[in-house]
Amino acid sequence: MAKSTSNPNPFVGRWRIVSMSAWDADFIDEEEEGCFEFDEKGRGEFHFGYVHGRMDGRLTTRAGEPAIEWTWDGNDEMDPAQGRGWAVVKGDDLHGMIFFHGGDDSEFVAKKKAQRPSSKKPKR
Repeated sequence: MAKSTSNPNPFVGRWRIVSMSAWDADFIDEEEEGCFEFDEKGRGEFHFGYVHGRMDGRLTTRAGEPAIEWTWDGNDEMDPAQGRGWAVVKGDDLHGMIFFHGGDDSEFVAKKKAQRPSSKKPKR
């Protein structure tokens, strides 16, 4: 059965992390601007502090609302790390949790970044 394209994936794009329950803003942006980024298939990457990961996500629902859940694999201060996470869109914000396998977890809030106009010239 073909998937409907009438409901676009609300998670696609880059989301700027504005707060985390376990870490302050200085840590979130330590190496670069903290963010989550999702593609149309629910895959993506995240970066905050010294943590970087690649996500393999699946669209789902929580309390009847669109949600995304993922597992991730990456590094924390160059040591291998992995875990899981989930997020929902509330208004204009992304709210969720990220978990480290056998370690920390944190709630987070992120705001959608505006799409940058393409610098590519249209083909003629």
